[in-house]
Amino acid sequence: MSFSGADLFSNSDLLSNADIAALWLTLRLATTVTLILLVVGTPIAWWLARTQSWLKGPVAAIVALPLVLPPTVLGFYLLIAMGPSGFIGQFTQSLGLGTLPFTFWGLVVASVFYSLPFVVQPIQNAIEALGNRPFEVAATLRAGPIDRFFTVVLPLAKPGFLTAAVLGFAHTVGEFGVVLMIGGNIPEETRVVSVQIYDHVEALEYTQAHTLSGLMVAFSFVTLLGLYWFQRKQTFSMFR
Repeated sequence: MSFSGADLFSNSDLLSNADIAALWLTLRLATTVTLILLVVGTPIAWWLARTQSWLKGPVAAIVALPLVLPPTVLGFYLLIAMGPSGFIGQFTQSLGLGTLPFTFWGLVVASVFYSLPFVVQPIQNAIEALGNRPFEVAATLRAGPIDRFFTVVLPLAKPGFLTAAVLGFAHTVGEFGVVLMIGGNIPEETRVVSVQIYDHVEALEYTQAHTLSGLMVAFSFVTLLGLYWFQRKQTFSMFR
């Protein structure tokens, strides 16, 4: 069966209920993961930026592993870990929560691991760029570690935190391999936009696939454009 260019854009139906459900689930997942990553990733980034320990290299390598590992490899091992015999699965079962694979919270856990370097590295770079001088000045004013974080690190490293939040959110929105391995394809539970697009293509529903793919292209472009604009604005303000 052959398809022409006109066939791809025929039947110009708008988003279906399944498409809207996938979009909503994707936004919910990305928001949840981003908030968790900012909480979890900030102390990791702080430690990596400030420590002189020999463990810095191995820890940094572990954090960066999702950048080079195929998503299916990471998804496979997370599936084993969160399964009935895995250490995460046994822990969640002991809490009466059951197992996490093929659930929304399973997607959250997998996405936190997969997007971790996209949040940790920008924050780490921003903290390292501050140097030691601001911390030394804060210490002379008897500011404790918590005071130094909220009065020195957060204001001065704000661009790094914003970059981390944007990249973590956008990267979670675009996930496919990991979410398919962990979540499968359950409507309104684990079927995110990337999986919905895959389903449309499998069903030869190219118009619907074009609509969702176009939304993702527009979202990615606007997100990156906004991030670059903010970074450029911050650079100009530093030299005024």
